[in-house]
Amino acid sequence: MYEVEIKVQAAHEEVRSKLDEQGATRLERVLQTDTYYDAPHRDFKATDEALRIRREHNRDADTLIHQLTYKGPRIDDNSKTRIEHEMEIDAPSTMDAILLALGFEPAATVEKLRRRYRLEAYTITLDAVTDLGEFVEIETAVESKAAVPAARSQAFEHCRSLGLDPDEQLTTSYLGLLK
Repeated sequence: MYEVEIKVQAAHEEVRSKLDEQGATRLERVLQTDTYYDAPHRDFKATDEALRIRREHNRDADTLIHQLTYKGPRIDDNSKTRIEHEMEIDAPSTMDAILLALGFEPAATVEKLRRRYRLEAYTITLDAVTDLGEFVEIETAVESKAAVPAARSQAFEHCRSLGLDPDEQLTTSYLGLLK
């Protein structure tokens, strides 16, 4: 699966109003704590990859989930599109112990409060990232690389409809911005 994503730094108040005007569906509010790992066999920063354990507390449903995620390198320079593999895990401390035993080391932690919306096939997320500020992410998933250009083009259209400029997008991850 390919995650097609664009991210722009922006204040949330005006974007929230435009989402309401466009009839976007409000989804959950979550607090995410992402622990990223460095690999013993290659430099993820150099290869533009990421491995993380995510702890997500859904504040609306008062539930907690944990996920292990691998993100491959970006496949283009026009967005943060990349292959992503993700799975829920029941025991994050055990997964952490496995990674440590294999030589992976915690690299950094990113914490963000997220408010998600649904607009057509896109998830629009308003992120308040600790030590970084406010951001808007627009993303969708597609099955094939051939579907990426159309999905990216539509993400750019959604970006403009929210009063944001896709040319101001950041292709650096929150982890990269913090380091």
